[in-house]
Amino acid sequence: MAADEDIQLRWAELRQMDRAALRVAWAEAFDDAPPHFLSMIFMRKALIWHEQCGRFGGLRPDLKRALKATAAGKQVRARAPQIRAGTQLVREWNGRRYQVEVTNDGFRMNGEHFRSLSAIASRITGTNWSGPRFFGLNGRAGAGS
Repeated sequence: MAADEDIQLRWAELRQMDRAALRVAWAEAFDDAPPHFLSMIFMRKALIWHEQCGRFGGLRPDLKRALKATAAGKQVRARAPQIRAGTQLVREWNGRRYQVEVTNDGFRMNGEHFRSLSAIASRITGTNWSGPRFFGLNGRAGAGS
């Protein structure tokens, strides 16, 4: 049986449980009794989330750090988006069109390999640029095209 089918079956089980059964399931999953004020739907959702994390993996470590920092009132800097290999990035600059392919180990433009988008943006413009910004990946693309 596929993991997603298991999750659906578990959700059906949780929906049939009364408050007492949900409290027992909570204690088994989280090694502690749930607070008395939790609603049944919240307990069901938390239990199915716990089940999904166990089967499919939980939050990425960087996301956990960002959530903890946000909870502590700290400013969290947005990280550059992850781009899948094979993605084509296109940018027009000073009347010329540039096409960049994302590879597993960097980027390729005109048959040449680059380790970063910023290196490509600098090659194109002749000045230092944020590559993700130049290609419009984190805010608007640079002006002057």
